[in-house]
Amino acid sequence: MPRLPEVLDRNALPEDKREIHDYLAKTRGAVRLPFSAFLNNPELTYRIAHVGSYIRFDGTLPDKTRELAIMATAREVDARFEWAGHARMARELGISDATIDAIANRKAPEGFSEEEALPVKVAQGLLRDHKLSDELFNAAHAKFGDAGVVELLGTVGYYSMMGCVLNGLAIEPPADAPQLPK
Repeated sequence: MPRLPEVLDRNALPEDKREIHDYLAKTRGAVRLPFSAFLNNPELTYRIAHVGSYIRFDGTLPDKTRELAIMATAREVDARFEWAGHARMARELGISDATIDAIANRKAPEGFSEEEALPVKVAQGLLRDHKLSDELFNAAHAKFGDAGVVELLGTVGYYSMMGCVLNGLAIEPPADAPQLPK
């Protein structure tokens, strides 16, 4: 159970912040966790959601690349709620159970295709070592270009922040959702 109540009723927000509730409903199909708990600070929620909308819906990274980066980030920061949602999305995109399990168990991406390994290595490097080697940065830059490498780094940064807020608010996935190993 989240540490703060969910704000599901747009009328519970100050009148000048209700459009934030509307924005969430429009871009995500409904107002639900985690954003319903984030709405305890509507302005920050809007700004978080806006960046997330770009990364999830308007970015240029290939879908599998983005999902692999998100999953590796969720694993590194133990964001169980984020993991649950994105493990399902990864399977829908055709990412193998073996790849998902390797990320879940913090294994190095050995045996992954280079396409799968690169976003995982970037997330792991940033979150484990707090930097990227020149070799890893150059590989990502060669693959995605200037704008794409910034988007990949921003994706890791965004989902790291999401993990901090999710973990701080104790937002957990449903029991029937994919779970991270303890």
